[in-house]
Amino acid sequence: MSLPLWISVLSLTGFVVKSNGSKIIRVSEGSDAILPCSIKESVVQKLFDWRKDGEKKKEVFMYDAGLHYNNGLPGQDDQFRGRVSHFPDQLKFGNASIRINNTKITDSGGYTCHFPHINGLTFYMKLVVDPVFKDRSGEISGAVPKPSVMILDVTDSGVRLKCEVQGAFPKPELRWKDSDGNILDAEEAEISERDGRYHVTLQTTVTSTTTTSFQCVVQQKDLNHETASTITVSEKLFVNSSGKVCIEWLLIGIGLGVLPTAVLALLLAFKFIRIIRIRGTKKNKEDEPEPMMPLSSDDITV
Repeated sequence: MSLPLWISVLSLTGFVVKSNGSKIIRVSEGSDAILPCSIKESVVQKLFDWRKDGEKKKEVFMYDAGLHYNNGLPGQDDQFRGRVSHFPDQLKFGNASIRINNTKITDSGGYTCHFPHINGLTFYMKLVVDPVFKDRSGEISGAVPKPSVMILDVTDSGVRLKCEVQGAFPKPELRWKDSDGNILDAEEAEISERDGRYHVTLQTTVTSTTTTSFQCVVQQKDLNHETASTITVSEKLFVNSSGKVCIEWLLIGIGLGVLPTAVLALLLAFKFIRIIRIRGTKKNKEDEPEPMMPLSSDDITV
């Protein structure tokens, strides 16, 4: 394969950019990625070793004078077994590049192409595998989908909002803003990871100030990518929330201020009724005729 044709193959499997002097190869999930590595002399009888950086370096592909991971050489990491190949007809031109088939999100990261017997010559690069998201219209390739926003609850403190992102890579940063662009206080984000993708949830409680429109912003600084979703909260929800508090305090005030007065009025009423009953009893006694006394013989006048 000639050099111009080789460049064409590379361009079809992704694209290469330079950042701070290092190469970045970017492909969509499920496609093939070619990681370039070449020197100015034949590598047919050389040793070159591809590794993936991380907490624990992973063996991606090793070639040693004709022996390699695809023809019996042991040591390849399970993540790459059966998925990595080289270009045998290009070895005489110094081409030690490899192809990773059916890329996955977990393939993203830093890689090194190392020639231990040529003064420790090493090439560095970064592979970025963009997730492919699906919606009703079909497949959409992108770093992260638009976040999902919703009203979670209405409390005495305000309206509770939830922002959620699923299947993002690399790990995104979420934040809530009002319509003026002010960043709102929020709870600590809940983050989980599965198969190299991140699921992030961020909640905040908002109150009625100068706006009822709020935005959840998702940012991936490594990719210089940002997306957002906006939610508008009905003013009635804020009224209901504050009204509930006002009613509660009003009831407390009534309980503290009116109750003693009501008790005093009740006691006075009981006393008034008792007085009326006593007076009524006396009046009835005055109206009754005096009882007739029996006459004695001394009371008779002839």
